Amino acid sequence: MKDRNVGRSGLRISVVGLGCNSFGERIGPDESRAVIHRALDRGITFFDTADVYAEAQSEGIVGEALKGQRHRVVLATKFGLTVQRPRRTAGASRQYIMTAVERSLRQLGTDWIDLYQMHVPDPRTPIEETLRALDDLVRQGKIRYFGCSNMPAWQVVDAAWTATLHHMNGFVSCQAECNLLSRDAERELIPALQASGLGLLPYQPLAAGLLTGKYRSDQPPPADTRLAKSPHLARRYMTPANMSVVAKLNAYAQERGRTLVELAFAWVLARPSVACVMAGATRPDQVDQNAAAITWELTAEELGDIERIATADTGVGGAP
Repeated sequence: MKDRNVGRSGLRISVVGLGCNSFGERIGPDESRAVIHRALDRGITFFDTADVYAEAQSEGIVGEALKGQRHRVVLATKFGLTVQRPRRTAGASRQYIMTAVERSLRQLGTDWIDLYQMHVPDPRTPIEETLRALDDLVRQGKIRYFGCSNMPAWQVVDAAWTATLHHMNGFVSCQAECNLLSRDAERELIPALQASGLGLLPYQPLAAGLLTGKYRSDQPPPADTRLAKSPHLARRYMTPANMSVVAKLNAYAQERGRTLVELAFAWVLARPSVACVMAGATRPDQVDQNAAAITWELTAEELGDIERIATADTGVGGAP
């Protein structure tokens, strides 16, 4: 398993990360433990969870599964949303952060969090207050680095400038959706991350599973799949244009003896500033598939081919 630095920081993570949002939600503790242990066996050392996943159960499951293995992993979690439903912004004030970090440390059963991330921007709290609180947590040793998520480009730049102005640690990463079918991040966010020295942690690299190749335009989503259980995601992703693109990309990969998952991962890892590709798993064999999917390093010609296929029917492209 290869690793990369996160932006211009010294934090290094495996280029395949394990998203932990299914733990406690779609699969139970025993199944989750099997997935986590298989990830460790395959050299995956970056685990990303959040205090709201499965009503805070995910953190507890991850912490329990990593007992005795904590030193081997880069553990990331998030704050900023309430644990109780309905979910609403809880904020990024000093008061909330100091409470949230203690709760996550207890849930994860650890003395430190490697990457602590603001789940969503908080329009009610000045970014200086948020950064100062996180900087204090770094100095206290409770977190090693911190990042943001779902933050627009202008706020990323503003946060970086604020941290520099006040001589504080700043965000080292930003999570955002990025895949061949959802490419908004390429227009403004990725250039902002490059300019500010942050790493991109893309989520939904397989477009909620559509880029696995197991969905067909003339058939409903297979039972027990994410799109079968999440009609809103199915309506968003399973459009005629997207299904056409997926079929062509799948054929392109098969012509080269590759899988669609390999193509999707390789494309994400070729984006500027990307530190890793994060994918969830509900079975150990899916972890094997994800870990094996990073062997394809796309050439400039292949990237051009994929760009033409991906934009032919959707009209969606990256930054000009």
